Amino acid sequence: MKPLRCLFTPLLLGALLPLHAATAQADLLADIKQRGEIVIATEARYAPFEMLENGKIVGYGKDILDEIMKELPGVKLKQLDVPFQGILPGLSSERFDFVATSLTITQARTESFAFTVPFATASVAVLKRKGDKRIGNAEDLVGKVVGSQSGAPQIEVLKAYENEVLKPQHGAGVKEIKAFMDYNEAYAALASRRVDAVVQSLPNLAPLIRERADVFEIVQPPFGPATYYAWAGRKDADSASLVQFFSDGIARLNQSGKLDDLQRKWFGFEMPVPADQVPAPVN
Repeated sequence: MKPLRCLFTPLLLGALLPLHAATAQADLLADIKQRGEIVIATEARYAPFEMLENGKIVGYGKDILDEIMKELPGVKLKQLDVPFQGILPGLSSERFDFVATSLTITQARTESFAFTVPFATASVAVLKRKGDKRIGNAEDLVGKVVGSQSGAPQIEVLKAYENEVLKPQHGAGVKEIKAFMDYNEAYAALASRRVDAVVQSLPNLAPLIRERADVFEIVQPPFGPATYYAWAGRKDADSASLVQFFSDGIARLNQSGKLDDLQRKWFGFEMPVPADQVPAPVN
């Protein structure tokens, strides 16, 4: 039997080595350059980061993406408008190459996805109907019906705030958390008094207040831990170069001052964010 074992061993190694070698050489960024197209998913319902205008995706994130894509001459951008709930599952199943939408960096997400350096803060604030004197700060959410977007990390921030502040200090939390398909539905519910407040990241509320200051107002200050928005790719060796490419691009825009320019354009204020590393998630 020994001669047979010696005969089969090289055959097995020969079968395994090419597969290992192909895996080691896989590089999504190189593949994209070779095929001349990159497929990116965006949820274009998150103004002013990403939104639709005359059928086209525009916004702060789109401007950043267009600046970075200048470094990929000859590569066509195919940007898909995908509902938020399908963004990360679609990335995992390789429906697209990368996600360029505003994703909060969270512990759960970093276990499965690789993030770029951030391009905006994601501090959570409370939105209420203008003149509603029942809510003067986040602690006044006790006993209130609060809306947000289904799957959004702002819900987890609110739940943590309930457990760490509201219940220990007031003996109760919010009355109910209502999750909507997107934030526009949540805002409509607030205006029609189906919810008492909406929790959303502070930057996203800036354009809403500019457009509908007669209907809504922001409750200051924000609550919860300091969090950030970034883009993400798959957390595997194949995708590492692509994630690094976009991360380096954001860092260059940050260091050059271009990111500040785009923030003033879309938000009316600047948001200092780390340019040299991905911040550790706080939740």
